[in-house]
Amino acid sequence: MKKAFLFLGAIAVAAAAGGVTAWAVSGGRGGEVKYIEREVERTPALGTHFTSYQSDKYPDLTYAAENAVKAVVNIEAIQQVEMPQRRGYDPFLEFFGIPQDYGYGDGRPRYREQRAGGSGVIISKDGYVVTNNHVVDGASKLRVKLNDGRTFDARLVGTDSATDVALLKIDADDLPTLPFGSSDALRLGEWVLAIGSPFDLQSTITAGIVSAKARNLGAIPNDFRIESFIQTDAAVNPGNSGGALVNTHGELVGINTLIKSQTGSYIGYSFAIPESIVRKVVVDLKEYGVVQRAMLGIMFRPVDQDFIDSEGEELGIKEIGGVYVAGVTEGGSASEAGIRKGDVIVEIDGLKINDAATLQEQIARHRPNDKVKLSVKRDGDVKQIDVTLRNKAGKTELITKEDVDVVEALGGKFADAGTKLCRELDIRGGVQVVGVKQGGILSRARVKQGFVITHINDAPVYSLSDMERMTEKIRSIDGIYPNGRSASYMLVE
Repeated sequence: MKKAFLFLGAIAVAAAAGGVTAWAVSGGRGGEVKYIEREVERTPALGTHFTSYQSDKYPDLTYAAENAVKAVVNIEAIQQVEMPQRRGYDPFLEFFGIPQDYGYGDGRPRYREQRAGGSGVIISKDGYVVTNNHVVDGASKLRVKLNDGRTFDARLVGTDSATDVALLKIDADDLPTLPFGSSDALRLGEWVLAIGSPFDLQSTITAGIVSAKARNLGAIPNDFRIESFIQTDAAVNPGNSGGALVNTHGELVGINTLIKSQTGSYIGYSFAIPESIVRKVVVDLKEYGVVQRAMLGIMFRPVDQDFIDSEGEELGIKEIGGVYVAGVTEGGSASEAGIRKGDVIVEIDGLKINDAATLQEQIARHRPNDKVKLSVKRDGDVKQIDVTLRNKAGKTELITKEDVDVVEALGGKFADAGTKLCRELDIRGGVQVVGVKQGGILSRARVKQGFVITHINDAPVYSLSDMERMTEKIRSIDGIYPNGRSASYMLVE
């Protein structure tokens, strides 16, 4: 029998052909070498692998993929975009034989259709579809294409720009659906599937693992954004937005939302809104037509090593963990419960809080008038404080669809007018417009950047928190520009 061996120090191991192992043993310098042979049984199907295959111990993604893909849809968002009008005769175009568009001649604008694509998930047999707000934002018409090829016009039920979630409805029955799973139960390293329509390739499935949880990226373009993303390495590309993140049981654990990339395409990781946030927003939009958002009413900073190094000694905080309350909103949930500046919140309902994303996610699950128990560290002692959550107006009542998110309706970015500016303009306070977004009231009223809002509907606005508390439909805006020119804007329907 043919043998092979390799010496390594005093003991050497060699593998022989035909399943025979030869051991060579040296008894020292000049010692005798002996060969011992024995047969090793191997499973032929496994080649040189010695671990036997146990199907129940390894992930099989086929069940989840083949079932979940039926409930993931392609969404076409059609938007009417105003075309710049070309007026008069252009001899350059005439010379090259290019057709000229002289417009209507009466000053009426002309529009063209602009189409964008995304994905969505059917969550009920009667046609409710969840997707991202940015997929449907600004669309004048929405079309949903099912996995089986059928196409339906969709109605927008509601949106929430703070979480980037939107809910659609199509008129159909007995549709395939995806059940909600638990994003809380997801474990790092757990296998997940991303299903959507990247680059308009409908029903594309990619796989990866959960790379991290509770990521806060500051990516949602909303001043009151709520971010606690699930990070995965499942490949996601443009067109996947609004699609499903699915566990191995075929349950919806997240809505794929964004990638972080310099190229705009996938480079190794992607992010999904967790099911815990999606489910709450969807239920609110179905039942109330608007999200019932509870606010804790604090300004805070995570107590991490940077915080300890920069402010820990001054504030007497030596241990990492929790979030430091840097301020409380007067009349807000925390203020009314007795939480004050300098407290460190370490738990909410028994869950440890060490970062902004986890705190935001826990509060985002609740509605106004819900109660939560906070563990608060104060003067070296940990106190249990019951907090009744309130809405942005400082009330415990649920809001209706008629109540207005004033900041959202105005359509802009805002900041408190500083002491110096208020003194120069001889005003008690105000909110300065530092940016104007297209489609909002400010844009339509041609309010310019820099304008300081002092009154809305004749009610004084001294600070951004004052404006955030307003829920009445906007009828008038009063204020003053930095050059001292006062201005009033009346909204006419």
